[in-house]
Amino acid sequence: MAIRAFSLVLIWLLLSTPCSGFEPVSGYAFLGEETRAMQDDEFENPGMFVVEQGAALFNEKRVDEEHACGSCHGEHGEGLDKSSIAAYPVVDDNLGGVVTLQGRINYCWEIRMDRFPHEYDHPELIALETFVRNLALGQTIAVETGGPVAELLEQAEVIYNTRYGQLDMSCHQCHDQHRGQMLRGQLLSQGQANGFPEYRLGQGRVVSLHQRLRECFISFRADPFEPGSIEFKLLELYLMRRANGLKIETPAVRH
Repeated sequence: MAIRAFSLVLIWLLLSTPCSGFEPVSGYAFLGEETRAMQDDEFENPGMFVVEQGAALFNEKRVDEEHACGSCHGEHGEGLDKSSIAAYPVVDDNLGGVVTLQGRINYCWEIRMDRFPHEYDHPELIALETFVRNLALGQTIAVETGGPVAELLEQAEVIYNTRYGQLDMSCHQCHDQHRGQMLRGQLLSQGQANGFPEYRLGQGRVVSLHQRLRECFISFRADPFEPGSIEFKLLELYLMRRANGLKIETPAVRH
């Protein structure tokens, strides 16, 4: 109990610093010992089931198909660059601007594999995204901030700071202004995105970042943007840039 109390005090001190001195703190810091142990043990982490599903899809050859994702990138994804995975979202004008990791996977699914593209957040895409991001587990997030990304980050910050819904709430209010304070019996975290796709204990399933953003909008009684919309892509770009320096934890376990 004493160690737990000390940890909470330390988190509060870290999170209570002015935003100008922002230091990213993973949601892992807010977990109890049992939940941390669950996340850390790949045999106990319930999200690893989706990683396995993604691995199967990664190597699946469908009827009349010669190649699978693994044909290019290796059966276990060993041909993929972990640092590149940790840099998503990226900006690629040839692919329409902001490209999330899930969007890139769907592009390859359609163009390279010649398969019918999925809608954003299709279960197969979430499984593939979870598998691919898990390959970079422990890699430091390093989203680009300069060049053409800088202007997009400014647009994204406007969305992050805009109040929505009947409760007139913004992402900034919860995760910046009131970070470290209690809400409904829980300590408000920074809302970091370094664990997505993540396993939500309260829902019993793995959710993508866009799905979680929809849930946040609904919680303050606002009409959410659609998964894969430019607004949510910009928010993902902003949130992942905000997580620069943190380690990838996919699939993280959260309440």
